[in-house]
Amino acid sequence: MRIEGRNAILEALRSGLKVQKALVLHGVKSNKSIDEILAYLHSQGVKPKFVKRPELDNISEHGAHQGVMIWTAPFEYTPLGKLIERASEASQSGQVKQPPHELVVVLDHVTDPGNLGAIARSAEVLGAAGLIVAKDRAAAVTPAAFKSAAGALSHLPIAQVTNISRALEQLKEAGYWVAGASEYADDAAWDTELSGKIALVMGAEGTGLSRLVQKNCDFLVKLPQYGKVNSLNVAQAATALMYEYTRQNKP
Repeated sequence: MRIEGRNAILEALRSGLKVQKALVLHGVKSNKSIDEILAYLHSQGVKPKFVKRPELDNISEHGAHQGVMIWTAPFEYTPLGKLIERASEASQSGQVKQPPHELVVVLDHVTDPGNLGAIARSAEVLGAAGLIVAKDRAAAVTPAAFKSAAGALSHLPIAQVTNISRALEQLKEAGYWVAGASEYADDAAWDTELSGKIALVMGAEGTGLSRLVQKNCDFLVKLPQYGKVNSLNVAQAATALMYEYTRQNKP
């Protein structure tokens, strides 16, 4: 997998990700982040290839490589059972940051890798237990997602499942309450109890929650809207709901 951008690369390297090859802009100015990246590459025995900007621009998806790219093995997803198990173990052992988070975020066929990365970034910042995504017809962990996540994907467990509804059933069996985000919900998030083990389900861009997934939710929550725009971007909405969960679960 290709990772570009200095912050995303640094977080990947700090997490112990092994690099297969690296490209660095010829003549790039020395600074703290570049020097640290080069030091990590040296420690792994990886000799970067110094290239001109057009070569990096041609490879980059969005032109935001910041003068450096690395290639690693494909992203390793966490099995759902292990994600749930790790979340429970961390909660019981006190490893979860305060406030005690037992939040899992589930994406019901969100298709934009940028949204996936942005949601992962917020989830990691707030100490969520993990993220669940669909295997088909949904965004996967790609260079665009890694860039948008700003390094969060190196630290947040992500499970990729073939059936979102079945994943919700497993979460329920593990003691989670499933909250679906929907503009058609009766109650606002701050008028709903979101304490303890919560699986927050976010629907796809434009279409929202699928019928079957919504049926498998224990309850629905919404963010009130007073303007003329139809709805928030799914990443913005997910962040707002995660912060409301954090507010309700503060010590």
